[in-house]
Amino acid sequence: MGASESAQPEESETGGTWDDVRDLPPSAKLVAKVLEYNDTLTQSQLAEETLLPPRTVRYALNRLEDADVVDSRFSFSDARKRLYTLALE
Repeated sequence: MGASESAQPEESETGGTWDDVRDLPPSAKLVAKVLEYNDTLTQSQLAEETLLPPRTVRYALNRLEDADVVDSRFSFSDARKRLYTLALE
């Protein structure tokens, strides 16, 4: 059991896989798919692309970040916005 426990933290450090997305809500799957086709998007751009309400997109992004599937960083052009990218292998 010790070997499998030590292997799991290494996987989460390098990013998630599509298997991590499988058990998430449909909104999170949709956001992940949109990020797969578009390299980097803001939350408002994701809401526009997915046609989901901003609150649902925010929830989906939180779920994806918890699963280590999405990386986020501040936008250099507008520090109020965050840029999201898919972190899947």
